[in-house]
Amino acid sequence: MKELLPLLPHPSHYTGIEEGSVHKDPSQTDLHCVLAFPDLYEVGMSYLGHKILYNILNSHREICAERVFAPDLEAANILKAHHVPLATLESDTPLGDTHLIGFSITHELCFTNILYMLDLAGIPLRTAMRGNSLTHWPIIAAGGGCAISSEPMAPFFDLMMLGDGEELFPELCALLRQGRLEGWNRREFLLKAANIPGIYVPSLYEHDALGRISVPKGIPMPGRRIVSDLNRADYPERQIVPFGAVHNRLSLEIARGCTRGCRFCQAGILYRPARERKPQQAEEILSRCLKNTGFDEISFLSLSTGDYSALKTLFLKTSDRCAAEQIAISLPSLRIGSIDDSIMERMAGIRRTGATLAPEAGSQRMRDIINKGITEEEILLHVQKLFEHGWQQVKLYFMIGLPGEKQSDLEGIVDLCRKVRDAAGGGKRRLQVTAAISPFVPKPFTPFQWERQLSLPEITQRIRLLRHLFDSEKNIKMRWHEPACSHLEGILSRADRRLADVVEKAYRKGALFTSWIDHFALEPWLEALAECGLSADLFTGSRKLDAPLPWDHLNPGVSRSFLLRERKKAFQELVSPDCRYHGCHGCGACDIGSQPSLLPKKDPGELFSNRLVFPQRDQESHRPKVDENGRIIPAAQGPAKKADAPSIRQDLVMKAVRYRIWHRKEGSAAFLSPLELQSVLERALRRAEIPLSFSQGFHPLPLLSFGRALSVGIESCSEWFSACLRTPLRAEEVIDRLSQCLPAELQPIYAESIPLKDKSVGACRETYTIRYSGIEQERFRQLWKSFAEKDSHFLTRETKKGPRTSDIRGIFQEISWDEDGTLRLTMNWSEQYISPIVLISAVVPGISPECLHIVKQSQELPQQEK
Repeated sequence: MKELLPLLPHPSHYTGIEEGSVHKDPSQTDLHCVLAFPDLYEVGMSYLGHKILYNILNSHREICAERVFAPDLEAANILKAHHVPLATLESDTPLGDTHLIGFSITHELCFTNILYMLDLAGIPLRTAMRGNSLTHWPIIAAGGGCAISSEPMAPFFDLMMLGDGEELFPELCALLRQGRLEGWNRREFLLKAANIPGIYVPSLYEHDALGRISVPKGIPMPGRRIVSDLNRADYPERQIVPFGAVHNRLSLEIARGCTRGCRFCQAGILYRPARERKPQQAEEILSRCLKNTGFDEISFLSLSTGDYSALKTLFLKTSDRCAAEQIAISLPSLRIGSIDDSIMERMAGIRRTGATLAPEAGSQRMRDIINKGITEEEILLHVQKLFEHGWQQVKLYFMIGLPGEKQSDLEGIVDLCRKVRDAAGGGKRRLQVTAAISPFVPKPFTPFQWERQLSLPEITQRIRLLRHLFDSEKNIKMRWHEPACSHLEGILSRADRRLADVVEKAYRKGALFTSWIDHFALEPWLEALAECGLSADLFTGSRKLDAPLPWDHLNPGVSRSFLLRERKKAFQELVSPDCRYHGCHGCGACDIGSQPSLLPKKDPGELFSNRLVFPQRDQESHRPKVDENGRIIPAAQGPAKKADAPSIRQDLVMKAVRYRIWHRKEGSAAFLSPLELQSVLERALRRAEIPLSFSQGFHPLPLLSFGRALSVGIESCSEWFSACLRTPLRAEEVIDRLSQCLPAELQPIYAESIPLKDKSVGACRETYTIRYSGIEQERFRQLWKSFAEKDSHFLTRETKKGPRTSDIRGIFQEISWDEDGTLRLTMNWSEQYISPIVLISAVVPGISPECLHIVKQSQELPQQEK
């Protein structure tokens, strides 16, 4: 794949040279593993679990762990056209030549992308097609939060890893290494793997025509494996710093598991019990991670960050450090009422964007049914506090189609949005409210797993009703999740192995990147269902309480009786308080007295329970402001803060010296885009502890400037950027520090002092060398010879203002050939600048980019810029 980089879209995503990436020689290790993510690079590199496992596996000398992501459709077509198989990022090894491929299944809509990646790698899709040799094809495994409810994918996987992978994955690798060294066949290995707690081998389980599973004798029930103490779990302090990601920041997991007990939430069941990281350890990890990555934003990660018992302790200490280094902090997954004024005020002072809240339902009746555990008063109070601290945009998440939902509950959504909008009072400043609507999907292993999912026409009708109700509301916008997408999610999440043929047929019909709305199409799935003699109703309909379920042979760590009790309480409109701070509800996840946990254990003596830092949260919920009659005082009558820009420490905006730093851009680094290069350099400067100056305003940025952007794919021996420092450093020290924090392909050369108010301009003259490796060498030479003899040569190209024709001959100041056949071009940009690649293509029409090796050898700046 590396040879095709000049042809691939987003080529940097295939280089594997990011800061923090690990490069081993696979031939010098016993086991070559691949962490595969069935979505685009920018999505997969946002997932912390991927980074954790990458770090853990590569800490073993005998294991080489590399990465692969789903290439987009354009890139896939290029691979197919050149007969090149999908390969790993780091060593460019074809996937079929590795030993173990572990796919992360984060949601059901990625199922066909897994088949897509196997197909691009030339690996047979189904387990039964891979034979009984342990060495001919790699073991194909699944893991991730959705693996335990992926029964439609069972025929495609050799095994599945259920639950936390920090301990489980290395144990599996050790067994596979042993099997390969001792000459086991594939079935021998799988039988032994099935005895590792947390491993599920689907091929050992038979299923009948109705999808019912028969459990084999002598094989322990596959169950969800957990790490009992988060403080003992390995954490990647040297993370990969991606070339662009959806969430391009440092994620610090402060807790795992949630016991709030929302009855619709699968993650709330599958990550029990709650396990918190100690604040001191979190601070130490954070310090080392920031030093090793250079990220300028951190996120405290948890299913419910606001429920972390030591949040105030950790956040206030961390925010002081971040303010000193101009690092932003985000707290995702904040439960309504879960943060107090001191945290909210500090957040407002760091960086203020729109706030997101999740009431989930519009009426109190529905919130009690789903056990949301919040009241309307708490919602409005939280919004009032946000407004007082300067927030002016609020997004509210709701679900529709919940069990027991009535039209009055839908009307309650609109009513609650009105009240949220009006919580700011009647002043000039008004809250902007967005209502985000998602259709409910009853997921396996939840109290609602027996309920029916509303049909597509029913959901569409309810969306239409809400649109009508919201239509006349000012300052309220409605957004909604595509109903057909939720309909398909319900089919896939509640299905049995009969759906495997449907998944494969849908893949063959082009159903790929199904979670992306611009790729989503329901028709291939409906066609595949019909061709297999199945219908959506078989999987989305209600289930009898005593009927077998497709996932009954798997152990989620909670009992069926607990789920039934919670279902009963739902329809009685009764709530179950959080067991972290109240009584135990007997779900089965914890060891309680003589009653052992249902979760599988590697060590029988290990105890599973909620592990909290403090017995109670270290912060108080908001207290409402009320008048003498007990009514909440609107925010406008209280001290509403003006939405000023967050303050920045004045020492951070000082300007002591400015350097122009010259550097190389060689090898794979040539495929970094200008924006990616800027990000790489920014983070390298942070890692190098170079004291940058920052701008002022809402989003302070380091004072950096760059020369003219170099076209992707062109190497350079002469690039530059300028940086303003708030405290003086010698030029030699800047280069020494920076050289240790940049890859070999981006090494700095020297730094020169320039005026503080330097204005960046592009080069006036540049010299390039070009080596052509194609088969038409004589034609290449002849065209350049003919061009050199011309007085003019006109090029018409599309610009933002339409077609533009210009004479490009005058740009070429010198055209010559070196003794080794290298073409040397000196270009004068004093009149106009056109990309060198465009110019070369104009002289040699139809030339293929992968046959060109272009290097910028030097550049000359205008006289006043030297």
